[in-house]
Amino acid sequence: MASSSKIQNPQTQIPKTPEMNDRDFLNDMLSTEKYMTSSYSYAMNEASHEDLYDDIAMISSETQNLQRSLFNMMFKKGWYSFDAAETNALSQSYQQFNGYTNQLPAQGTIN
Repeated sequence: MASSSKIQNPQTQIPKTPEMNDRDFLNDMLSTEKYMTSSYSYAMNEASHEDLYDDIAMISSETQNLQRSLFNMMFKKGWYSFDAAETNALSQSYQQFNGYTNQLPAQGTIN
């Protein structure tokens, strides 16, 4: 059995009180920005006017950049972590999806 490891920085300590703290506020903002980037993607798919599409695309890009900055800040403070992927799981996924290129019209020329 392989052990999983967390990818995380040391946590910045915050007071344990019922009031919202910096971590709570950042987590709320990050969740909102993730939702907004998804919503802007839907809006761009449905925009029939080119100028409207361009405006939404610009706002979407700014929102995505903000989402990334919030993620980086939370990760740096140790408030965002994720499990490291097992090497064999990565290899298996790579081989699985690499095999799909044979089903493409270009017959696997994408690498």
